[in-house]
This record gives sequence, structure tokens and C-alpha cells, in this order.
Amino acid sequence: MELQASQNAPPNALEIVQSILKKIDFAKGLVCRCQRDTNPIKDHELRSVVIQLENVINHIGEDLSMIPASTYGDQDFVALAVKALSLEMKKAQFEVGDQSEVQLPKEVVTMEKQSEQVPSETDLYPIDTAAAVLVDNSRLLSGLQLVETLQSASMSSSHMKQRSVSWASTTSSQVAEIIEPMYGTFFCPLTKKIMEDPVTMESGVTYEREAIAEWLKKHENSEQIGCPVTGKKLVSHVLSTNFALKTTIEEWKERNEAARIKVARAALSLASSPEMVLEALKDVQSICQHRSYNKIQVRNIGMIPLLVKFVEYNDRNARCMALDILRQLAEEDEDNKEMVARVVDTAALIKLLSSGHQPTRHSTLQFLLELSQSQSIRESIGSATGAILILITNKYNSLDAFASEKASEILRNLESHPTNIKIMAENGYVEPLLEHLIEGSEEMKLEMASYLEEISLGYDSQNYVAVRAAPSLISMVQSGHGLIRRAAFKALARISSSHPNSKVLVEAGILQIMVEEMFNRHITDDTMNSRVEAASIITNIVESGLDLEKLRVNAHGHTMASDYIVYNFISMMKNSTLDELNTNIVKILLCLTKSPKSTAKIVSVVKETEASYVLIELINNPHEELVVVALQLLIILSSYMGHTLAERLCRTRGLPENLIRSPNELNHVTEKQSISAKFLAKLPHKNVTLNLALLYKDLVPDVLQRIKRLQVSGTRTSRYAIAYLEGLVGILVRFTTTLYEPQLLALARNYNFTSVFTELLMRTTSDEVQRLSAIGLENLSAESAHLSKPPEIKKTKIRKLFHLPKSLSFNFSKRKKLLMCPVHRGACSSRSTFCLIEANAVERLLTCLDHENVEVVESALSALCTLLDDKVDVDKSVDMLSSANAIQHVLNVVKDHRHEGLRQKSFWVIEKFLSKGGDTSASYISQDRLLPSTLVSAFHHGDVTTKQMAERILRHLNKMPYCTTSFYTM
Repeated sequence: MELQASQNAPPNALEIVQSILKKIDFAKGLVCRCQRDTNPIKDHELRSVVIQLENVINHIGEDLSMIPASTYGDQDFVALAVKALSLEMKKAQFEVGDQSEVQLPKEVVTMEKQSEQVPSETDLYPIDTAAAVLVDNSRLLSGLQLVETLQSASMSSSHMKQRSVSWASTTSSQVAEIIEPMYGTFFCPLTKKIMEDPVTMESGVTYEREAIAEWLKKHENSEQIGCPVTGKKLVSHVLSTNFALKTTIEEWKERNEAARIKVARAALSLASSPEMVLEALKDVQSICQHRSYNKIQVRNIGMIPLLVKFVEYNDRNARCMALDILRQLAEEDEDNKEMVARVVDTAALIKLLSSGHQPTRHSTLQFLLELSQSQSIRESIGSATGAILILITNKYNSLDAFASEKASEILRNLESHPTNIKIMAENGYVEPLLEHLIEGSEEMKLEMASYLEEISLGYDSQNYVAVRAAPSLISMVQSGHGLIRRAAFKALARISSSHPNSKVLVEAGILQIMVEEMFNRHITDDTMNSRVEAASIITNIVESGLDLEKLRVNAHGHTMASDYIVYNFISMMKNSTLDELNTNIVKILLCLTKSPKSTAKIVSVVKETEASYVLIELINNPHEELVVVALQLLIILSSYMGHTLAERLCRTRGLPENLIRSPNELNHVTEKQSISAKFLAKLPHKNVTLNLALLYKDLVPDVLQRIKRLQVSGTRTSRYAIAYLEGLVGILVRFTTTLYEPQLLALARNYNFTSVFTELLMRTTSDEVQRLSAIGLENLSAESAHLSKPPEIKKTKIRKLFHLPKSLSFNFSKRKKLLMCPVHRGACSSRSTFCLIEANAVERLLTCLDHENVEVVESALSALCTLLDDKVDVDKSVDMLSSANAIQHVLNVVKDHRHEGLRQKSFWVIEKFLSKGGDTSASYISQDRLLPSTLVSAFHHGDVTTKQMAERILRHLNKMPYCTTSFYTM
């Protein structure tokens, strides 16, 4: 590709641009030629290409300098940017080794001659803007991008090293000189620098005041002092300010600095290299430091948004410089500060605080510190995501003292906005909140107390906050001001909800204040009910596990466990209609039941005041938490007054059916459902009134349906599912204790309770369900002997009238015989007589004997014992159990468990097998090697009943002689 040289200078900007594009095309051709070569390019060829590119860049710079100034209109900064780029390109030079050996192509030589012929443009010529618009923009842009690419490549190549030229010292100053030329009179003859305070001596020469004063002082001991420049002897040392020159220099500086600001803006807009950006930023920084008015000029020229962009520049030094300049602009200038705050991205600044580059962090902190001086900006800083957290992290950074100090100052400034204090506390920095709570104004105390109620403090901060805040909050409670009291109550309730804080609060005297609020305060306050808040705080404290006997509540020596407290709380519960207050009162009473003494007093007061009616009524309350705690208290009281509660439950509207049927029943099990079922299961099982009430309300189908649903869905669907299942099974068991009632007997038969309990024995993971099922089977089996009767065989009239010989009989013997239960001596079934054998429950009960839970084992063994009592055919029962290897399971129970009641039942079964099982059972039992030692141990250490049983078994096994009087009774 050849570059045609023109003999005359381009007449207007359009032709200049076209000329530049031709040169760019030529440069592109050089690059393509290097890329097309299949063989590696030789060194001399490479040097030739580099020299040609250097000349192309230089000539493009010449062309740029010839663009008429009128082309830019009023866009002075564009003109300055083009001139700066022109100077850079004209001075571009590359080191390529020995250049003398390189022969320049003809077109390049022609281009050099052409540039020499083009005169520098001194006049302003109008340009045809319409024609300029017609230039192919895409081509122009691609050409400029190529130049930039070539510059970048030339700077990064290992074979080419660009001469380092300072943009600020070369380009900016040169451009400024073109616009505002300097004069020699500006310079001090001594310092060779532009004078700040020019003064004239007697000789008429002007110097910098400081420099000439120092010179005169240095030569004050000389006999004759002459002018440093003229050497003329000085008669007078008076220095007169050269106001004319000083004014001229000041005016020149203003014009020069304004020009430099525009040049820097153009350079930053171009941002062709990090070096150019850094030098431009340095120049802006020095200009702003020199004169405060220059900050206004930087703002007015629209440079602040441009500087903000360089906060996220990829060069770290440029980022720091941009941050420092923005800080300078914001210093002591609220308008600049507001503009910077509007433009800057606070989130980007917060990211810089986590930078691994320490100078970046320091510059960011200094900038944020300056911004935080403004009240209007503090909220936006604090509201930035993670801002306060990062600042707190820097505050406690022991490895960076500077960052710690600046972060602390920023946080201190941010404290003036209450929301920031809240965010600080949420992020673990609670000191500002506590300081304002303790020493702030009433309005600030109110706000800080409300924050304590809202925020969730970390575990490490909770106790510290309790120690610092408790005295102030208690004082606020006693102040009598409605809103402040309310906020203090809420804050104390939140603090007391953390149980480790209870001891601190008690030591601060909170219990006495709260009890007084509950029982003695009569001030009407429309904004709040102090009793509700006080009850909540007392509840939190008594639930923390402190010794209630030692918690004094007044000056009379009463404690939380005293009769005074119990009576007052129960009386208040009877008279209160506030659900929240009643909930906390019941919670307090629940905590008091942990002490036997307090429990006895609660039972006594409940009976005396008929408060049980109130507790039963609370079951129908729509407030679920209140229902749950009321039921929990009733379950405890049922051990002392269960029949009374059962009778009153049946006389209350909607009960007991509401305990099983929930109007808003959900798919998952709730705490209310599980505790309701448990309450019904815990009331005395033999209370016929309640059992009949459950029958009449037709609740048994609901109970069975829910049991089946839980078996299908599993107990992992809810944390309360297992407890709910246990309660439901317990409700079924209660019916088995009152089978003497015909209606309840029919109920057990209709729903085949024997099969239900047998299935529950194996299809559950709950020990309690297995225990209850075994108890249910025991109760049912105890009735089997009574219900099982021999069938009545009705003889036909024909057999009564005629006695035919066997040969002539009608084969009546071939009729189907009725099945008889050998154990119960009658016709049996699992449904009608609750026979364990017919229900196949024996095998499952034997399996339960291998359970680890003693209660499950004992319940299963008790159920099996019903098959060996005197009401049944023991011989047949022993034979049946022997065939099921029952004796081995019982022997295992004796070896594995030391529980006295379980051991007695086991010995009783073994004795039955020895006495009724004959030699076979005796031989099997005697072969157990561990049994004799167990029997001897029981004989020596058991109670009277256990000793007697052990003695009888030992005699059966011939381990002890028969005598009329036992050894242990002698």
C-alpha cells in the first residue's frame, strides 16, 4: 500500500482528517505485511517496519497540529486534548538498534518532505462542518483505535522501548505555554523559579522576597553588600513589593492554571495510557493545592464525575490519586462535598476498604472521613451495604494503626445519625448505643431503648449490654414518662430473654421493680399496660433456672417461691382478661412447680380459689400459646386433683371434643394438638365420667383416624408428631381401665382394641407408644377369662327322642366343632374376648422383652403374666408359652435388668414354669448358668418379696434345702 504525498498543505479540517486516514491505512498495511509473512521476520526488516511506523505516528501528530482552532468551536478542552496528543505523537520515538543501516522506503521519505513543506497554521480558518460530517466515522474510529493499539504494542514490546516522557512536565506545560506564554521577568534570579512575592531592591532588580532576605542575612557581616545581579553597592536594604509584577504573575498563574485544568480534563477524557492518567491527576492535585479557587474551577468544568470514574481505575496509583483529589475538593467546601457525594458510588468505596493495597485503603478512609463531616451524607454512608461492618473491621485492625484511627473517626461522625448507631450495634459495635442510652437526651434515650428491643445482639455482646444498660433502663422505667417507660420495658424484656443476663438484672434490682409494677402500681397509663411488660420480664428471669427461693421480691423478705407470690399471681390470673398477661402468669406458675413446696401451695390455692375453672376455660382461648401453657400446668395439677379437673372439663362447653378436633386443623401436627392429647391421656384413666364423655362425643373414630394417619405419614413430619401419637394412644388405653361399663366394653369390641394395640407394638419407633400398647393389652387380657365362656350346644329334638346305634346315626359327629381356647377354657377371639393368643400378640410381647427400655419390658411382661394367673388354665398356658420359647426371653430379662419390680415379675413367671412346666421346664431353666448367681444376689440384697421368690426358685432348682422356716426369717 502506497501513501501518496501531497504538494500543498490541506486547506481545511476535512482534508486533514482524510490525510490522517491515509497514513493510518499505510500503517495498517505495514502491520498486515508483517502478519502475512509465513517465515519469521528478520531483524533488519523488523527495524525497517518500526522506523516506518515511527514516522507515520510523527506525521499524524503534525497533521493534528494543523487542524484549525475554529474547528473546535467553544470546546476548548477538545482543542487542548488534540494539541496534547499531537505533541505526544510528534515526539514518539523508538529504539531499534542501529538505525543507520535501515533504508527508509520512498513513500516515507516523501512524507517527511511533505511535512517540512507544510507551514504551521497561525490563523483561524472556517471549516465546512457539513462536509466534515460526511467523513466515514467508522473508518475514523478504527483508525484512531489502531494508532492507540500500535502505541500500546510498541511500549510493551521487548525489542522496542519508548522514551519516557512526563506528560505533566512536557505536554501540559507546553500546551499551557502555547496558551499563556511565560516571561523571563517572572523568574527570580536567585531561585530560578516563578516568584510568589516579588520585591524590588535599590538596584532596581526584582527578587523573591524570601530568597533575597536570606541572601542579605547571609551577607550582613560583609563590609559592602552589592546587588546579586548587578553587583551595585546597596546603600539601603529596603525591599519594596513589586505590585505590578506580582499582579501580572498572579493573573498569569490563574490563566495558566485554568488552561492546565482544561488540558488535564482532556487528558483524563482521552485516558490513552496509565502514565498519562497519573500525570494528569498529579497536575490536578497540585493545582488544587495551590489555590482554593481552582477547586471551584474543577467543579465548574464538570471534572468531578470524571475523577469519580478513576476511583475504580485499574491502576492502583491512579485510584489513590483520584481519591486524594476528591478529598481535596470536598475539604472545606460544602457545595463540592455535596456534588462529590451525589456522584460517587459509596458501594465502590466500601469495596476499596477491603483492598489488599494499603495505600488504597488509607486514601479511601481519608476520603470517607471527609465526606462524613457532612450531616446530610452520613446516612447514605451508613446505609451502604456492609459499610459499617467493614469500618468496624478496620477499627479493630491491630495491624494497621492508621486505618484503625481513621475508621474510628468515621464511625464517630456517623454516630450523629441514630440509624447508623442501630446498624453498628447489629454488627457488634454496641458502645455508641450504650453511650447515648446512658448520657444522651431524653429523645436519644428513647430511640436507643427502642433499638435494643429491635436488634438481635450477638452472644458476646448480650451480657456486656445487660451490665451497662440495666441501671439506665430501670431508671427509665421509674421515671414515669409514658413513652420512655414503654421503650425501657421493651428493651428489658429483650435483654432478659437471654437467660445468662438474668443474674445481672437481678443484681440490678429488677425483680423488686417488676413485682411492684405487678401488684402495687395503680397509675393509669393509656400508652401501655405495665403489668404485661413486667410479667414478661419476670417470666424470662424465673425461666433462666435461678434458685427461686433466693430471689427476693420486696423489703418484707418475700421470695419468688413464697406464698405471697403464688396467691397474688393466681388471683391476678382469675381477674385478668389480657391473654398476654395470663400467658406470662401461667408460665411463672409453671416455673414455680419445679419446687415441691411451691407446687403444694399452687395446688392448695387453686383448690381454694376454684382457679381450676379459669384454667379449664383457657383451653378454649384462641391464643394458642396461652392454651399450651395452661394445658402444661393442668397436666402437672392432674397428679394432685385429676378427678376434679376431669369433672370440670366435662362440664365446660366445647370440651373435651375441642382437645381432639381442631377447627383450623393443619396437615402438620402443632404443639397445641400434642399437648391436648397428652392432657387427656394424663387425666385419671378410671374416671368414668370423662371416658363416657369421650364416647358420647364420638371421639374414638377421630383418635383412631389420627393414629392411622401418623403411621402412614411417619412421625418425622413434625417435631410434635411423636408426642401427639403417644397422647392419642394414651387416650385409647384409658378406655381399657373401665371395661366394666357395658358401653365402654362394646366400644373396645367394636373397634377391636386388641388388634389396634398389637399392631402398635411393632409399628412404632416410640418407646412410650410400645409401653402404652402393652398396658392396653394387659388390661384387655385381664378381662379375657371373664368374657370367654364355653359355647352352648343345643341338641335337636330328633336326638332327644331317638337313641340310634352308631351304625345308624346321622353322622352328627362330622359337624364342625367350635374352636375352644385352651388357656381361657372357652370360645375366644381378639375382638370379643380380647384374647392375646387369637390376636397373635404373644409373639410381639415376647419381642418387647428384649427392649432396652425397662418400662417397655415391664409392661410387656405384665401383659404376658395375665396368661399365667389363676383365672386361666396355667398348665395349657405354660405349654403354649414354652412352645414360643418364652422362658428364654424371661431369663434374658433377669440377666439384663436389675429393676426390682421387673425382677419380681420375672421370678414370678419362672416359678410358674417350674411348678407347672414339669421336668422339661425345670431342666431348661436349670441349664442357665447365670440364673443361680442372680437368684443368690436377689436373695441377699432384694426386698422381702424378692427374697421369698428367689428362695422358692432356688428350692425348685435344688439349690436350697426345704425347711419349715426360711433362713432370712430366723
